[in-house]
Amino acid sequence: MRLDKFLKVSRLIKRRTVAKDVSEQGRVLINGRESKPSTSVKVGDEITIQFGQKLVTVRVERLAETTRKEEASTLYTLVKEEPIPKDNFL
Repeated sequence: MRLDKFLKVSRLIKRRTVAKDVSEQGRVLINGRESKPSTSVKVGDEITIQFGQKLVTVRVERLAETTRKEEASTLYTLVKEEPIPKDNFL
């Protein structure tokens, strides 16, 4: 599954176009590597996303083409959430 679609389906990012923009800006890493919107996501991958002044890292638990709002969080497990200094952005 494409990175931008996973971010949208899992509701980590609300819209696919926003997920695409965020990945093109270099604010999304898969297993520590900068990733494009079309990068393939697999079960077990760790995705790190920069949201403003914090980094959120999740592990992909399963993939689904669509999901209900209540089930979206079952697609991933939160690994860590940490603030980042203003001068240390990705």
